[in-house]
Amino acid sequence: MNRVLLAIPVYNEERYLDRVISEVRRHASDILVIDDGSTDRTPLLLASHPVEVIRHATNRGYGRSMQDMMRWADVDSYDWLITMDCDEQHEPAAIPMFVEALRGDDADVISGSRYLLSAASDDAPPPDRRSINATITAEINARLGLGLTDSFCGFKAYRISAVKRLDLDVDGYDFPMQFWVQAAAHRLRIREVPVRLIYNDPTRTFGGPLNDATVRLETYQRTLCRELRRCADRLPREALSELGALATSRRCA
Repeated sequence: MNRVLLAIPVYNEERYLDRVISEVRRHASDILVIDDGSTDRTPLLLASHPVEVIRHATNRGYGRSMQDMMRWADVDSYDWLITMDCDEQHEPAAIPMFVEALRGDDADVISGSRYLLSAASDDAPPPDRRSINATITAEINARLGLGLTDSFCGFKAYRISAVKRLDLDVDGYDFPMQFWVQAAAHRLRIREVPVRLIYNDPTRTFGGPLNDATVRLETYQRTLCRELRRCADRLPREALSELGALATSRRCA
């Protein structure tokens, strides 16, 4: 039987944390929370829940939290890691679907997609986020030969024996760019599963310069380009071919 760790990165989530953790506990027994330097009541609230906690003394970024989750799962001999967010945009009720999906032997990454299927209950994402997601997803697919519909969804399951071979060191929100390139370079098997599209708080921000959509897109493209060059010898020929905004940008020089 697979050992599965459910992990959640949090940063100043006092508004949602109690409800999310309580609901997650209905579907998972082994739970890890990465408190990424919260300055609100998040640490105090976490203390009342029977979950493992890694606390960063300062905010180190989403990607750093992902790296810590994968290391913990590996060191503690888990077979799979399921990750989800704590802002009520990922439904804990979908956890059993991921657990069922990972029982097969046809995937190393089971990636949630908010755009694989549409439903009347779906929320409308902020236009800049949907546009950037579509742009980057198309670029990743064209270069890496993937068929993703949602390259940014954080609701995922990772086979630890597969992802432990990756050399991941991007600490920010551009972490998925590095992950997808390395997943392709290591020939990981990827399968998408549909998850509900929820945007219950469209005013939530990334913080800092990434709140500017242009800066955010440039950051993602720069990280994608850097990782493509880093892994070029293990990628298909199309990976560094001249196509799309990325190749014509000085960020890929």
